[in-house]
Amino acid sequence: MTHQQRDHGGGVDAAIARYGGLRSHWIDLSTGIAPFSYPLPILTAADWSQLPDRNAHQALVSAARIFWNVPKEAAILPAPGASSLIANIPRLTKPGQIKIPEPTYNEHKAAFDAAGWNVRTEGAADARVLVQPNNPDGKIWDQSDLTDKLSLIDESFADAMPDVSLMEHTRKPGVLILKSFGKFWALAGLRLGFLIGDAELIKKVEPMLGPWPVSGPALKIGTEALRNPAWADHQRQRLRRGAKRLDDLLTSRGAKLVGGTPLFRLYDVKAGAEWQDRLAQSHIWSRVFPYNPHWLRLGLPADNGWERLEAGL
Repeated sequence: MTHQQRDHGGGVDAAIARYGGLRSHWIDLSTGIAPFSYPLPILTAADWSQLPDRNAHQALVSAARIFWNVPKEAAILPAPGASSLIANIPRLTKPGQIKIPEPTYNEHKAAFDAAGWNVRTEGAADARVLVQPNNPDGKIWDQSDLTDKLSLIDESFADAMPDVSLMEHTRKPGVLILKSFGKFWALAGLRLGFLIGDAELIKKVEPMLGPWPVSGPALKIGTEALRNPAWADHQRQRLRRGAKRLDDLLTSRGAKLVGGTPLFRLYDVKAGAEWQDRLAQSHIWSRVFPYNPHWLRLGLPADNGWERLEAGL
């Protein structure tokens, strides 16, 4: 059985095959990963050669609890990326009806489909998935939307705008929040994610991940980053400035802002594929959507990428 590749950002290799160039020549604005990465600490030989110890795991959990202001009633489970959690969460309970409003990140639907759930976009259900803020349009949900027995809230993009977090509700039974380390800290290759919330449910997820699910380097880097709120504040300021600059640039070229977050912006450009093709001629990769040909989504370029983006447009 082959795995069907779902529509995502990324895919620069396929773009290179079509438009040419070396990977180092391309600017990938399709993923919503921040253009500024957290500076990596020095890793020792022991970080690579030894199995991760329990103290390192607990240090990461403690740093996460403080950084995200996690209620004491909620449990925290680090994992090798949010994707591994998304794949396992549907197995927590007997399959039923789940509501996943669209458009949104499509891996949630795929995971619940694979586990035998009946996925719907509206109406009553036993469970619900909310992406907060939503990908790709930036829609914000609130506590009135947490009405089901199981509420999974994907906050992969929320660290750029922490005021929208629904973390305080993780003290309630049936509420789980996903956190991703890849987007805001721009460390997607680290493969680090967190599941936070209902302790009984998280206790069921933990054995699904196996022993030592998070690498020693990821434990060390994640702990240091979460203990550095000053860097996070600076990152938010840079992202907000970049998002405004991107909006000004795109709207001056005729695009209409649909929504987004400080990490990515969604525009109505009437012909998304044509805009993507035009940018790809300049080796800039963007995101289009098969279900809406009008939309174009762009992440923020690094400081040295703005001139190329302007020229490409």
